[in-house]
Amino acid sequence: MVRALPPRLLAALDRDFITLAHAHQEPPLHANNGGPWTTWLMLGGRGAGKTRLGAEWVRAQVAGTPPYARHRAAAIALVGETEHDVREVMIEGPSGLLRACPRGERPSWTATRRRLEWPSGAVAYAFSAEDPEQLRGPQFDAAWCDELAKWKHADATFDNLQFGLRLGPQPRQLVTTTPKPIALLKRLVTDARTAVTRASTHANAAHLSPAFIEAVIGRYAGTRLGRQEIDGEIIEDRADALWSRAAIEAARVETAPPLVRIVVGVDPPSSARAGADACGIVAAGITEGGIVYVLEDATVQGLPPDGWALRAVALYRRLQADAIVAEVNMGGDMVRAVLQQIDRAVPVKQVHATRGKYLRAEPVAAMYAQGKVKHVGAAFAALEDQMCDFATGGLPGGASPDRLDALVWAVTELTKHGEWVGPRIRSLGSDRPPFVPYWAQWVR
Repeated sequence: MVRALPPRLLAALDRDFITLAHAHQEPPLHANNGGPWTTWLMLGGRGAGKTRLGAEWVRAQVAGTPPYARHRAAAIALVGETEHDVREVMIEGPSGLLRACPRGERPSWTATRRRLEWPSGAVAYAFSAEDPEQLRGPQFDAAWCDELAKWKHADATFDNLQFGLRLGPQPRQLVTTTPKPIALLKRLVTDARTAVTRASTHANAAHLSPAFIEAVIGRYAGTRLGRQEIDGEIIEDRADALWSRAAIEAARVETAPPLVRIVVGVDPPSSARAGADACGIVAAGITEGGIVYVLEDATVQGLPPDGWALRAVALYRRLQADAIVAEVNMGGDMVRAVLQQIDRAVPVKQVHATRGKYLRAEPVAAMYAQGKVKHVGAAFAALEDQMCDFATGGLPGGASPDRLDALVWAVTELTKHGEWVGPRIRSLGSDRPPFVPYWAQWVR
């Protein structure tokens, strides 16, 4: 029957998303409380069709097309992890808005104004979760939030968006994301006004590369990471993990007090080839009272030795650190040489791993439990994921805990007994370099 259709009707059918949509892409009838929903939360695995759904949903809001829309939307917010993600995925991507809209309905995209404008006069504005303050002031009658679980300032961005959803008879928002166990996402799942749909990568397998299905799904299916990234499940903390997300959240502070010592922990990779382990780079400092503050995770992947060394030295300089602490089990003296090739004045302390990663990490985890380690500022998402997934058997799938290793080296160095660097109080908010007396540079 389809083969018998003329090309004009075939093209029209190809654009008819309502007819072709998967079950998980069809709008829900009711919210959790049985009434109308204001938030549609679509939790899906990688490649499950989340972006296409978001683009088609926005297109339906502009046209007022039922069952996806109840009225025409005049102003729409498009919110992604970064401006780059909004542009490259939500707007210009293979499943983005510009591809989803037929030529006659296609909006004009003005990148300098972060603005999409349809021939009907409807307008969509692009926003980044990196800057929640952008959402103060504008108002909308619909919003599409993509990959909310990756947002850097998830709560602040989402809260500001809610204050702006105040146009039209019933403002609504669609949230499309691969889930992670962040607090905001867990609140949305149980919110009375939320409708939740779920889908795994398998639901859209016919539209994905067979090589992807065979390699990725075959490798990760059934694993903890696979349940999250393929099946779209919200995976809570491992029962046998050294850290819990609740404990890390309890250790989070806005700013660090004056610190007497700062170090940069480095866990170098054994190779720079594609797919090799990342180079863990984590900075931490300690107060006079012995409380450690994790300041930054600057981990990089896929760079040659001079690339990750440049990143570590740049962090050392910016934080006015005292030393770089680098594991040398893999690279030996090469690690010191490559760091000092960038800056010969950088003090590099070489450390050797003589015990297993779990045994090295246990004392650091105990310090978190005692309230002796704090995380400064927003979540270090990738680092904290490794911490909460790390147990006696390591990380799922045998992945390297590169960020965690760098953290452990930094915290261990700061809390070693017998170290003394003299009185050196500084504030990270000051641009003036600290005064260090000549005699205070000696370590007793």
